[in-house]
Amino acid sequence: MTTHVYVDGSGKPKSTYGYYVKETGVAKHFRGSDLTNNQAEYLAIIEVLKDPILQKADSLIIYSDSQNTVKQLNHEYAINDDALRELALQAWDLISKSNIKIKIQWIPRKMNLAGKMLGS
Repeated sequence: MTTHVYVDGSGKPKSTYGYYVKETGVAKHFRGSDLTNNQAEYLAIIEVLKDPILQKADSLIIYSDSQNTVKQLNHEYAINDDALRELALQAWDLISKSNIKIKIQWIPRKMNLAGKMLGS
């Protein structure tokens, strides 16, 4: 069974990020410090990839409304920012160590269930 996870993040001044698991209704919310919107999006994805419960799924689709983040992680856009490159390396490392199929997909903002959870 595929698990569908929606991620979202927002940067300064009140940096927050998190995710929502469609199948279970589980929502996790985190606070960051001095993050950009893109950094918050990356951190939300990394939290999903680190979640031991989600790593037990057969496969995982991670939905984000950040086209930049999705295309960077899918090797479609270059990463010219050192902080984002480091976050991408963390995400790719977690993906490579995972035993499940993971897909990262862009969705329009209005379809992002995590954005509703974070109030954005």
